Amino acid sequence: MLFQPPLPSRYASLTEDEMAQAIVKRKEQLGSRLIILGHHYQQHEVIALADFTGDSLKLSQIGADQDEAEFIVFCGVHFMAESADILSNDNVKVILPDLSAGCSMADMADIDDLEEAWEFLDKECGVSVVPVTYVNSAASIKAFCGRQSGACCTSSNASAVLRWAFEQGDKVLFLPDQHLGRNTAYAMGVALDEMAVYDPRLPQGGLTAEQVRKSRVLLWKGHCSVHALFAPNQCDEIRRADPDCKILVHPECSWEVVQKADLAGSTEFIIKTVRESPAGSRWAIGTEVHLVDRLVHAHPDKAIRSLAGIQCLCTTMYRIDLKHLLWVLDELVEGRIVNQIQVDHATKEQARVALERMLANVSAEPVAIK
Repeated sequence: MLFQPPLPSRYASLTEDEMAQAIVKRKEQLGSRLIILGHHYQQHEVIALADFTGDSLKLSQIGADQDEAEFIVFCGVHFMAESADILSNDNVKVILPDLSAGCSMADMADIDDLEEAWEFLDKECGVSVVPVTYVNSAASIKAFCGRQSGACCTSSNASAVLRWAFEQGDKVLFLPDQHLGRNTAYAMGVALDEMAVYDPRLPQGGLTAEQVRKSRVLLWKGHCSVHALFAPNQCDEIRRADPDCKILVHPECSWEVVQKADLAGSTEFIIKTVRESPAGSRWAIGTEVHLVDRLVHAHPDKAIRSLAGIQCLCTTMYRIDLKHLLWVLDELVEGRIVNQIQVDHATKEQARVALERMLANVSAEPVAIK
């Protein structure tokens, strides 16, 4: 995690309305030089001030398309800002309002561990493996996949990227989210016994060479701390309490939860499904609470609730708030750039290869896992 210095004390005395008004003024002052991107899991008051909102795939595409903007302020987490820096023009400066906004899932895949895993797979197992990393990963992991003829993916296009990967080699190493990898591969017809979990904390990932050779998909042992909070028994409780309620979950949930759900798909798929559902329909949704809350307010004609009875909150995303957003904009107006996210040139070039393969496998509509 990067270190975020404390903000000047004056920001603590500002009300939410005062900060929002000041941010609007700063946006007017900076004009077309500035673009603010807001991830769906952001706090509501931050989303209200973003120029574009979306999931990681959509925001990656928007960042890559910016020709006029001089500054991209990314209200998300660190790996998203890195991706924006990799894909955007060299004259664009990407800023993360709070440097401590990381991602626990991305932190579960370390480049040194991946290099060690690759050596085991190559030398000990002698198999042809294509690495595929979820976009929720560090730039160094994306760059590794670019070097090794692999690709990135998002939850929107994981199945398309996996199909591509199976055409390139015998096996796929999917990281860092084992659940997205398992759910996607299973939906494509890969049996559970054709998948093995590689645990970087164990020698050889806890696998034998024979186990690797028998597997079609090797799943890195990582997960999303938010979606891990959803459990199969929550689905059972919904079924008992409200048989007409449809269960809609993100594929970062466990395989057991996805199997009990009616539908599973990316954040954009979840939004589209609810938006296009009939009035009076009932939904229990397994994803981050800020998105669920916005769906509740956007669709008062439908009964929408979280699948879990607890607050499933992305705490690192929550670190981006109005104070930090206003601070970085104040600094820009004064001619100072703070919290710039910069990926070194070599890493950027290699990671861009993997990200461009991801973008080449994007469908016009979000695709369901189930």
